[in-house]
Amino acid sequence: MKVIMTGGGTGGHIYPAIAIADKIKERYPDAEIRFVGTEKGLESRLVPENGYPIDYITVAGFNRKNLLKNFAVLKKLHEGNKQSKKIMKEFQPDIVIGTGGYVSGPVVRAAQKSGVKTYVHEQNAFPGVTNKMLEAGAEHVFLGFAEAKEYFKKPENHIVTGNPVRKAFFEADTAASREKLGFAKDDFVLLVFGGSQGAGRINKAMMSVIETLNGTEGVHVCMATGKRYYEAIMQELKDERGIDLADNIHILEYISNMDEYLSAADLVVSRSGALTVAEVTVCGKPAVFIPFPHATGNHQYFNAKAVADHGGAIIIEEDDLTDERLVAEILKLKNDSSKLKAMGEKSRECASVDAVDIICNNLTVPSAE
Repeated sequence: MKVIMTGGGTGGHIYPAIAIADKIKERYPDAEIRFVGTEKGLESRLVPENGYPIDYITVAGFNRKNLLKNFAVLKKLHEGNKQSKKIMKEFQPDIVIGTGGYVSGPVVRAAQKSGVKTYVHEQNAFPGVTNKMLEAGAEHVFLGFAEAKEYFKKPENHIVTGNPVRKAFFEADTAASREKLGFAKDDFVLLVFGGSQGAGRINKAMMSVIETLNGTEGVHVCMATGKRYYEAIMQELKDERGIDLADNIHILEYISNMDEYLSAADLVVSRSGALTVAEVTVCGKPAVFIPFPHATGNHQYFNAKAVADHGGAIIIEEDDLTDERLVAEILKLKNDSSKLKAMGEKSRECASVDAVDIICNNLTVPSAE
């Protein structure tokens, strides 16, 4: 069996594709799996790191603010369509699965025009434009949230699966992760990140948290800033705030071994993208979610609300986010271990534990000859 996985731009599209690919490989060891993405997207690094080959096409997303720039976008789209068609002809896949992002459009469309069975996975409660366009020719649209149904047109093809999470998150062990990362059993570990690209507003609010907890014995603060913010954050801490970072403050550009850090954490502060919520809940971690307010359909708020309503998270909307409030929420939870434990249990109850199995169960797999 030959399978093409396509999706990219952010980890929220790439990691679900990797999780699905891993499950297919587990079920069908002889399956030949290739990814298709762009050289500029995170997939160019993440896919090879996870052991899969990747082909690249030229494509870009539409610019809604400056329509004149879309002439160049259309040119790239035309090129991407030709490249996708060539990949279909050369690789001849049996199945193509798209997990979102503009790169998946040309690839899945080329497969549909070639008569290849296609599937789409939509992670969010409010679906992206690309996946809505691809629905008509897809065998199934897999949904991370049931709420997304109302935005598609073929309900008979919808299957609510939840969001695929890589096996490593299910298998991660807190004690082993803490030992590997250098944290003691009884340390309080705070994990902060803003998605694969980082979140400037969260980074800014965290300055006071770092100042408060810097050098505190038995506490570790781990923060992934996002590559584009890292230098500015380090400069502000040193030059503007005059903070000499102690050994308990760990500031990183990006966390590739998120399963270990999540497993080791006592509390998470993050955006609430679909994949982030899925990984946090699979690991059973209490969270302070700060939804990205400009997400399409405000879907990050609703992602977070699903967990908060169940008691597994606290929501701070960005308009309400202040340094003082974030410090207060973190310290309050840090000092209430019973509250943290209860929230962690409620978080775990929200997890989609069988998403990849449901997806694989609904793929039309060619019979062995």
